[in-house]
Amino acid sequence: MRKFVLLPVSLGILVVAYFVTFGLPDQVSRLIGIATEETASADGAAQGREGASQGRIARATSVVMEPLQSSSYALTLRTVGNATSAQRANVTMSETGEVVETFLEANAEVEKGDILLRLDDRTQHLSLDIAQAELDQARDTVERYQALQAGGNLTITGVTLSEAEVALRLAEANVGMAELALEERTVLAPISGRLGLSDVQVGDLVSSGEVIVTIDDSTSLVVEFEVPERSIGLLSVGKTVLVGTPTYAGRVFEGQITAFDSRLDSVTRSVTVKASIDNSDKLLWSGMTFLVRMIEETAPLPSLPATAVTWDRSGAGIWAVEDGRAIRHPVTILYREGDRVWLQTEIPEGTQIVTEGASKLREASPVTDADAPEGPST
Repeated sequence: MRKFVLLPVSLGILVVAYFVTFGLPDQVSRLIGIATEETASADGAAQGREGASQGRIARATSVVMEPLQSSSYALTLRTVGNATSAQRANVTMSETGEVVETFLEANAEVEKGDILLRLDDRTQHLSLDIAQAELDQARDTVERYQALQAGGNLTITGVTLSEAEVALRLAEANVGMAELALEERTVLAPISGRLGLSDVQVGDLVSSGEVIVTIDDSTSLVVEFEVPERSIGLLSVGKTVLVGTPTYAGRVFEGQITAFDSRLDSVTRSVTVKASIDNSDKLLWSGMTFLVRMIEETAPLPSLPATAVTWDRSGAGIWAVEDGRAIRHPVTILYREGDRVWLQTEIPEGTQIVTEGASKLREASPVTDADAPEGPST
């Protein structure tokens, strides 16, 4: 009997605990006419949200606008180049011998034809003396044969005279070769310019093919640099380039493109370019590293602050204001610099474009200019 009493009591406790935890079902509440304060509050909040939503639909979105304007964009290529002298030479020995005299003072200015170095030339002098003596002998022989033949001497035949004349020409050639060998014992400057460092001293034995000094004519420099594939449209012979160097910070030197390669490098995808820079004052040195700039302005293009561009699945777009409503138009960004972009679009110049607040807009949303003076909207 006691068990039968406890069972209904336990069930009652469970039902009460369920209602306390999860609340009364709506059906039960309507049947018993109970409307809790919580239910009334929830209904009021829902109605408030619905009313607020309707208010937002009707209310215009405040945005910042500006007219679409066109301006040129300065295409600027920045790269690094190395300078060399327009005229330069490595003075190389053509003979082997002992140095007996040098004029290789570093950084000295020389003119073309100046003596740089002398080798021991005693052997060459002797060879020249021998060749000259043989020449004199051959010349005397020819003159004697000619005189005898002219006097009617029949012992001097035409063959004999011809052989003497050949010997004369050979002797003249030997003299020329001896003179050339003697001249080559003296090294002359092949160009005018400034001498580099040299380790050659009097008494040194130099060999044929050895570089003894460099000469640079730095009155004109050639800057060589690389231009990437995307910028090859900027290249043309005679185009101005601007160069600078850390040595003269803040100073800009002008040059002109003189040549560029006919093909792209297969690895770097760039083309080699050479530009000439006047260096009459000789401030710049061969071997310097330069920062190179090339600038070219485009035709006027539609331009806006970068904040005007929004993105969706279709790509970039801007919001144009037409009859007080925002209409999205797709655009292509051509260039970007700082906080401004240059675009490709069919929107007419002067059209009002949303530049701030575009992220809040939907197609055909009514908008109002946040910068407009307060008053009735038109």
